[in-house]
Amino acid sequence: MNASLIQLYWIPLGAGARVVRLSGELYETLDAWRHRRPAVPLFHSALVVLAPEGRFVIEQTPVSRGRGQRHGVVEGPVGSTLAGHLRLFRYEVRRWRDGVIPDIAEAVGSPVGVSRDPAHASLIVGLVPLVPALVWGRDQEHTGEMWNSNSVIAWLLERAGLDASAFRPPSGGRAPGWAAGLEIAQRDRLRRGSRPPAGSPARRPHLLRRTPPRATAR
Repeated sequence: MNASLIQLYWIPLGAGARVVRLSGELYETLDAWRHRRPAVPLFHSALVVLAPEGRFVIEQTPVSRGRGQRHGVVEGPVGSTLAGHLRLFRYEVRRWRDGVIPDIAEAVGSPVGVSRDPAHASLIVGLVPLVPALVWGRDQEHTGEMWNSNSVIAWLLERAGLDASAFRPPSGGRAPGWAAGLEIAQRDRLRRGSRPPAGSPARRPHLLRRTPPRATAR
């Protein structure tokens, strides 16, 4: 495969899932009230990676129902480690070859080009099994933000030597958990006493576009 590409997608939280959307709206309403700010649309992030190894969709989702339908390489608990013993309260981080993002049609200001470097693409694909299996919705690492799907994507970008802080959700929206993933990835590098992982390109990649175009959620 000659071409390589990393694309970031911003999907309105709960697109296609009414319960998730309502839960997200309640969370944002309470958080906005707590911090005395207006409530804004929330976004979930996912990656499509075209690497020398193949095309992959990388996304954190609930654990699939059927064993044969699972594409996760990491699983973790939702809410608490005790609840995580039940499949209903577990998530998976997918590295799905030739996969799909179910709600990609709802994406806003996407796709955002991240890099065309094959080394970056291969590194992200290889890092997915190393994503921390932290409790979804909790701040176990004391970053000031919960661990969630956005944390996973930010962690992968940052650990691959890309600058995750350069990417923002569509104008007027928020991506809770993004800063947590970025900070935990930076801590991981410091604990290893190194810069980006071995084989990573330089810290300043050729970004196709640092921020998505101005857009508003539906």
